[in-house]
Order: sequence, then C-alpha cells, then structure tokens
Amino acid sequence: MGTAAEGERSAGPAAHRSGLARPRRTPRHPIAAFGTPAASHPRLELALLHGELPPADSRRQSFSPDEEWPEAEKAEKLARGAALKWASGVFYRPEKLEGLGQYRSRETQRNRSIQSRLKSTVQSYLEGVSAGLEQLRSAAREVQSVCQELGAARWALLEGAERGQGLRHMRALMAEHVQLASVVQVLPQLFSVHEVYTHTLQLLRGQRLLEAHAELMMVEHLRDDILSQLHLRGLHSAQATVLSYFSGLQELNESLAQQLWAIVGSSLRLVRDDPVLFVTAVRIIEREEKIDDSLLLEASFLPPGRPKGWRQKFYHVLQATITGSRFGAAPEAEGPGLAGHLAALQRDVVAELCVVKELMVQCVPPHYNILSICTATYHQALASHLQDMLREDLDKQGLFLLLEWALRVYPSPQMMGHPDLLPDVDVSALGPLLSPELMEQTERKYVVKVKASVLEWMQRTLEVEFKEWFREEEPETDHQGFFQSALPVIVMQMLNENIQVASLITDSLQQKVYNMALEELEAFLGRVREALVQCGKEHQKDRSIPKYYVSYLLAMLNNNLALSSSVSSLHPDSARREVPASLQAALDRTQKKACQLLLEELLLDLQPLCLQLPSRKWLSGSQLVSSMCEVIDKYTKDFSHVRKPVFTVLLAESELLVASQYLRALMQKKMVCKSEEERAQLGERLLQDATQLQELFCGLGLERSQQSLEAVFALRELLCLKDPALLSLEVLGFSTKYPDVSDEHISTLLDLRGDVSKEVRHMVLEMMAQHPQVLPQGYRPIFSTILVPAPELPFCLRKGKCA
Repeated sequence: MGTAAEGERSAGPAAHRSGLARPRRTPRHPIAAFGTPAASHPRLELALLHGELPPADSRRQSFSPDEEWPEAEKAEKLARGAALKWASGVFYRPEKLEGLGQYRSRETQRNRSIQSRLKSTVQSYLEGVSAGLEQLRSAAREVQSVCQELGAARWALLEGAERGQGLRHMRALMAEHVQLASVVQVLPQLFSVHEVYTHTLQLLRGQRLLEAHAELMMVEHLRDDILSQLHLRGLHSAQATVLSYFSGLQELNESLAQQLWAIVGSSLRLVRDDPVLFVTAVRIIEREEKIDDSLLLEASFLPPGRPKGWRQKFYHVLQATITGSRFGAAPEAEGPGLAGHLAALQRDVVAELCVVKELMVQCVPPHYNILSICTATYHQALASHLQDMLREDLDKQGLFLLLEWALRVYPSPQMMGHPDLLPDVDVSALGPLLSPELMEQTERKYVVKVKASVLEWMQRTLEVEFKEWFREEEPETDHQGFFQSALPVIVMQMLNENIQVASLITDSLQQKVYNMALEELEAFLGRVREALVQCGKEHQKDRSIPKYYVSYLLAMLNNNLALSSSVSSLHPDSARREVPASLQAALDRTQKKACQLLLEELLLDLQPLCLQLPSRKWLSGSQLVSSMCEVIDKYTKDFSHVRKPVFTVLLAESELLVASQYLRALMQKKMVCKSEEERAQLGERLLQDATQLQELFCGLGLERSQQSLEAVFALRELLCLKDPALLSLEVLGFSTKYPDVSDEHISTLLDLRGDVSKEVRHMVLEMMAQHPQVLPQGYRPIFSTILVPAPELPFCLRKGKCA
C-alpha cells in the first residue's frame, strides 16, 4: 500500500502535467478513485457504475473471469486518471501529506461498506432468480399434466359421440311415443267436442251464461293446446285441419258475444230490475280479459281470435247505447218542442247518472271507473248533439235556449251539479259543452237574428209613428206639457231587453248585442231623418196635411232628446256611460233636421211679409214688423212644448232666421234713397223694427248678446252716415265686426244709400280688399247666407261699345 502510494505521489506532477493536455473529467464513483480491491472484477464494477447488473446465467455464458471488457478498461483508466489528478491537487504541497493516512483509512472503510452492500444486493438478486426458476419448472410440470388430462377427455368425448349416434333413433321413437300418448289423452275430449257445442248452445239459449262460457273456455283451451304443439313442431299444414274441426267455436263465440252486448246495451235497466244478469256478463268479460293478458305475456303463440278485447267492446257498446238512446232523434228546431227536448235531456241524464252512481258502480270492478266513463260519454254525446242542432237554421229564441242550456243549466245544481251526483261527478273537469270557436260562431249567429228582429220592430215602430202624424189631433203630452210619443220608450225598451237577455248568457254576447243595438239605433235615426224629409215634402205640397205638422216635429225633437238621454243606460258597465261619437252625431243630425223643418215652416210664414220691404209704404210706417212679431210669437208658443235645451236652440235659430231674412230683404235692390230725408227715415224705420224684434226675443228669453239683430243696428249706422267721405272708416269697422260680409253686400248697401259716388265706392271696396277679414272661432255667420242679386248688364249693340 505504501509503495503504491509513493508511486502515485511520485507520479503526481507528471500526471498533473499530462492532465492539462486533455479535458478534465470527474470520476463516476469514488470507489474508482483509489484502485481498491472492489475493482478486482472490472465487469462487475462497470455494471455497478452504470446502475445495472446482468443476469448470472448471461455472465456465465458470455465471458470468463480472465476476459476483460473494453468499456471497463476504459472506465478504470478514466477513474485512475481522475484519482491521480485529485491526489495531485490535494497533496501538491508537502504539509498536506500529513493527512494521507487519515484519507487512506477513511476511503478504505468506505470501500468496505460499499463492497458489503454490493455483495448483499447480488446475493438477494440471485436468490430471487433461483426461486423464479423453481416456479417455472413447477408450472411446466403442471402444464404437462393438464395436457395429458385434456387428451384423455378428448378421447372420452369422441367415444361418447360415437355411442350417441346409436341413440338417435331411440330419441325419435321416444318423441313419437310422447306425441301419441298426448293424442291418446285428448282423444275422449276431441270426440266430445260436437256434443259440447250442442250443450253450450242450449245453455246460451237458456241464458245460463257462466256455464256456457265454462264449456266454451274448455273447448278453446283444448284447441289452443293442440295448435300450440303444432306451432312448436312447425307443423303448420296440420293447423288448418284443427281449425276446421273446431270451426263451431266461432259460432259459439258470436252467440255468446251477442247476448253479452245485448245485456250491456240494457245495463241501465238491468241494474235496476235484474242486476244478476249484468254482473254475469261482466264476470265473463273479465275472464276473457285475463286470458288475453296471459297469452299476450307469453307472446310465443297467439291462438286465432285472440286477443278478444271484450272490455273495450263493453265500453264501446255502453257508449253507443247512451248516445243512441237519447241523442239519435232530431228535435224540433224552434218553439216549445226544443224547450221540451232540452228539459227532457236534463231530467233523463241526471236520472241515468244517478242509476250509474248508485247501482252500476256496485256491479263492476273498481278499475272500470264506470261513473267517469258514463259521465264523459254523456258529456261528449251532449256536445255533439248540441253541435248538430246548431247547424240547423234556428231562430233567436232557439239559439238563446241552446246557449242558456249549455252555459247555465248544464253545470247548474239542476243537472251536472246535482247534489246526488256530487262529489263523484266534477263538471269542471269535463270542459265546456261548446268549444270557443263554436261559441263565438253561435253568438254571432244570435246577434244576426236579434239584429233582424230589432230592425223589423224598429221599422214597424217608425211606420206607426208617422201614421200618427196624419191624425186629426195633436200628439200626446207629458205631465209638463211637452209633446211626446211612445217611439223612444218602445225603441229603448226593445234594445234594453235584448241586451239584458244577452247578459244571461255571457258578457261577450252582451257586449256584441250592445254594439249591435247602437249600430241599429244609429241606422234607425237615419231612417227617421229620411221619413222627416219625406213628410216635409208632402207638407210642402199641401200645408194642411198633416194638420199638426209643427206639433209632431216638436214631439220628434223631444223624442230625440229622450233617446239621447237614455242611450247611455244601455251600456253593460254602469261605470262607463259615455255615448259613442258616431251615435251622438246621428242624434245631432236628427235634431238639426227637425229644427230645419220647423224653421222652414216659420220661413214660409215670414216670406210674404219680408217681400214687402223695403218700400215707400214700409217707410211711411206700416204694421209689417208687428205682423212678423205675431208670426214669431205664434211659433214660439208652439216651441214651448219642447224641452228647454231644444227650445233655446229653436229660439236662437229663429232669431237668426228673422235677422238674415230682414237683411236679405234690404239687399234685394228694391229701393234707393233719393234724398237725405229718406235716408234719415230709413234709419228711423230700421231702428224701430230692430228694437221691436229685439225686445220680442228678449221677452222670450234670448239675451241681447246672443242675438244677430245687432247687425241691423250696425247697418243703420252705415246707411245714416251723413258724410260719404267717412264711409271707408265706417265700412272697415262694420267688416271687422261682421267678417263674413262681402264686397257685394257693401256695394248693395252703398246703392241703397243713393249718394255714393264711384270714387268713394272704389275707395271703400279697395280698402276692404286691403283689409281681408278672417272668421273668428265660434262666430255665427249672418251675411254669408244672404245672396245678393246679380247686377243687370246694360244692353249693348253688336259692334258698338258698352256705355
């Protein structure tokens, strides 16, 4: 060890120098740094350095202990070189050599520890390999044993298959024996089938249904077993023979079913008289349902005629019986026949549902839910029946009866809400008898019928009303002395009754009838106006017919006022009492037309008097205006028989008529003042006439501010102006106060003065053209209704100029 250390120490500088010429590498393991005995096997050391160890067998087979691995030799060289570099670096200085012994002992102890761990690891690895090899040898022995046993089993199977070939014939004989044994067992039953047919038919004729059904089930079971066996063996050709042999079953089934359905069809009577027969039918139906269910569960073979579905047929027959017994015949479309038919339906449906609830429910299983089925059937049948009746051309009474019955009577305590049916029958769960679409259609049809009836009654009322005009007596008066007739009472009562009747059905129908009533009332007012015009034309031909023409016009005004005040009460909603604008306009037009006819009558009496002015006789002081006042007073006395709002309107319109007629007469160019005295006389006459007329209307209750006679006073100022040069200012003030006055009116008034030159006339008219006037809002026109006669054109020669 010391020699090696000294050799290494002496070689330190040289190694250090040689290490400068190649890259410095760090040893991979500290064992290789000192060339310890652990590196006596270079291959093992290299494997340890790389962290892996080859299997023992591969090491033994691949190399011998004397062979060297090139990689191990290279690694050893690198380790030694690295160790020399490290030692030369550590022990380069002499004072470091004192610790060499400590380094050596420490590294020796480390090498021994590593060597002992390596030996332990290799030993455990080798022991595991040996155990694995032993297990592999044991598995190989077991596999070999299994193979031998499988070979023996294979030879045994081959021998069994050869022996089974000989048993195949025996198996066929055994199957044939079983079939023959089954046939032998059922032969007595097969031979007795026709006797069973006969016996079953006798039982059915005697209504011994349970016994007959038992016989029938026995024969069906025998047939089904035979058919099932044939089906399983694939003998389909033989099935036709079996079915032919058992063909009598079809007749028995049909006969039994016929009796069952006859019993079900009479179930409502039988549950009261003889419930045993009905219960028997239900028991047979349930037996058949159980057989159907069991066959459907197997689902391998279904015999012919299965499933029968007799329970569904039971429901169908019961529903058909209910529908056909009550809803087959069509009732009378109108009159008491329809009311009696609906009353009979109400009575019979309640009675039959009570029978179902009290008796039939006890005769059937609970899962039949028979009461709900019957209730739904009656509901659907009634809905269909009502729909068929509504297809007929019913009058309004018939439509009302059907609507009232469907919406009011049907869910009421008198029918489906009857105490004997509650709480099992819930009519709210059934839905409405009439669909919303059918309901809407029926309501519209009802409104059309009511509209036709209202139109007929209104037309008849109108004819009667105007026939009374030609009587030899005045119209009747109320307790206040106002003329009136029965027309508004009849019309409003008829409309209100129809609206109230519709309210018994639905709110929507009431609203529809209300809207129809307003439309018909508006149309009726239009016919009233037409009748007024026609009557006015006949009166113009002969003013003595009708004798009390004015009185009946006043009565019509009162009637119109009564209609206007009553129409708001027709509205279904008491909180909304407004009158529609179109109807109010129709009422206003009717009032205006009657007032117009009255004013025309007044005008006819005033025109002869107005034709006499202006004239010299009138200027000299005639009683012309006094006569006019007498005519006006006569009419206003008649007007007192009309209610105050209309009386005020008539009085104002009469005053406007008198004023416009008076002004129109002045502008007819009948007179021209020849002197200033005549103009003064004309002004005085105008003042007296206007004052007299104004006092008359004031006495009748018309205020001065509401009168149009003020225009006569203004016109007097224009005519009595002494200085013609001031006419332009006077005319300007006049046109400002009365903006509807035209150039023609002013020109005619200037002609009436008789002293206006062309220059002044031109200046006045030019001033009016420079100051056009606009009618203010609310202004009552006076002059726009007065037509001025066209000026006479001078005669002209053919080729000459006009003068």
